[in-house]
Amino acid sequence: MESPKLIINSSCGAPADVKSLGKNGGFVRDPAAADQLQRKLKFFFMNPCEKFKARGRKPWKLGVQILKIAMVTLQLVLFGLSNQMVVLFKEENTIAFKHLFIKNYADNTGGADNDFAVYTQSEVYEYLSFIFSQYVQLHKISAGNHAYERRGTALTPLTVCQYFYKRGSINPGNESFNIDPKIETDCFDIEPMMPMSSETSTDTKLNLTLHFHRLVMVQVQFKLKAINLQTIRRHELPDCYDFCVTITFDNKAHSGRILINLDNDVSIRECKGWHVTGGIQRNTHYKMIFDGLNVVICLTSLILCMRSVVNGVMLQHEFVCFFSVHYDKSVAWADRLEFVNGWYLLIIVSDLLTITGSILKMEIEAKSFAPYDVCSILLGTSTLLVWVGVIRYLGFFEKYNVLILTLRAAFPNVIRFCCCASMIYLGYCFCGWIVLGPYHQKFRSLNVVSECLFSLINGDDMFATFAAMQDKSYVVWLFSRIYLATFISLFIYMVLSLFIALITDTYETIKLYQRNGFPQTDLHTFIAECKDLPDSGRYRVEEEMPISHYCCCSR
Repeated sequence: MESPKLIINSSCGAPADVKSLGKNGGFVRDPAAADQLQRKLKFFFMNPCEKFKARGRKPWKLGVQILKIAMVTLQLVLFGLSNQMVVLFKEENTIAFKHLFIKNYADNTGGADNDFAVYTQSEVYEYLSFIFSQYVQLHKISAGNHAYERRGTALTPLTVCQYFYKRGSINPGNESFNIDPKIETDCFDIEPMMPMSSETSTDTKLNLTLHFHRLVMVQVQFKLKAINLQTIRRHELPDCYDFCVTITFDNKAHSGRILINLDNDVSIRECKGWHVTGGIQRNTHYKMIFDGLNVVICLTSLILCMRSVVNGVMLQHEFVCFFSVHYDKSVAWADRLEFVNGWYLLIIVSDLLTITGSILKMEIEAKSFAPYDVCSILLGTSTLLVWVGVIRYLGFFEKYNVLILTLRAAFPNVIRFCCCASMIYLGYCFCGWIVLGPYHQKFRSLNVVSECLFSLINGDDMFATFAAMQDKSYVVWLFSRIYLATFISLFIYMVLSLFIALITDTYETIKLYQRNGFPQTDLHTFIAECKDLPDSGRYRVEEEMPISHYCCCSR
């Protein structure tokens, strides 16, 4: 009777547990190799405290992460305070420009700014004349420290451009028109110190004639400068701001309603000449040093985490080869993914975002350019991920681990459930947009429809959504009642309840596993055969020597 043969996976090299060849060509197994791999795997899945007991190694990654949490949070707070002053200064100047240059402007607390409009030709000329007059005498009327931009010794003029169709002959009474849709532009400049007479008519005085039947848009552009003095309270030198103001008279619809909108584009630079008495010094250099130190800490964390990920992949390959040789079976993907620590991947992404955001923040401090929005997104997201990563260390305690285990166990089912529910949700979005859009403000665009339906799922503005429906068409009004009632009933009473039940069922399952024990996979069963405790001293003898090297030395 032939002795059983050992099947060897050629991709894994020599068998990990082979000691020598017997007389009949059979392999004699070495149990020390399996014991070494079990101990190696058990050490890999230990927490930092257990690893310190096992080999006496300092938990460097844990120390770096704790230091990084403090530094990233402090960096975000400092950037947030600085960004808050920048945003506040920009918004207040934008509001001031609207009151200065838009006649009869009132702060709109309920709707959008583009609700401000004029309806007659005389009003358009009147509002344009008001803008020009205010710009010319800005230094006399502005309560802020605004000034004209200079080009050399000359002041930058105000530019007026009107955009109109090249040819347009429209006769609504005869239901006829002849139009060339090509857009032409006519611009002229107004010097800041130009004298203006209030006795002449607006169109003659400004040499401006608007052909409203083919007018598309009128744009008034000018540049102003200001200095943000409020930074002195934080012992920083003020920054110089350049405001590029654009006032638009929008007549694209040709509906008799011309919308007026003011847009303010801001650029920030370091002031050239400055002198502050009282010993106030600029602390930009200290901030840049702190940001550079933050980059170094995150780079160290990135290297340590990438090293751990690489070691996990290598150990996974070693375990897969061992199982292929020793048990003649493949390792399930669930066990393979155990070696890829998702927390390390989260920390790597957080470190990359922090490094990039810190570099942009250093550029902002140096006044090279000011991508405040991009920098805030990077730093905010990185800080979010850093604090989410703190849950990993709470997960080392069994009582605090239930949230992580529930989220990880429920995630696949939640994704599949959301994919199915999203199909119904998109169907309601498209239906509401095309049917209710002409009659309901909350269904005018797909984006607004999606936000409205999501609010309804959470129980917001239900009555307001029903009441805002116009009853110009009885059929559409009746359809809206059926549409909203079926959507609310389906998603609140069924979809949302099933979603909550899915999470609750997973939570109950995790609690049951914590009482009776979790299901054991091949990996967990194999590791459980190692009974050595972290403080047994057996792990101090083990070195990071591959099993193949151990077998080589034995042979």
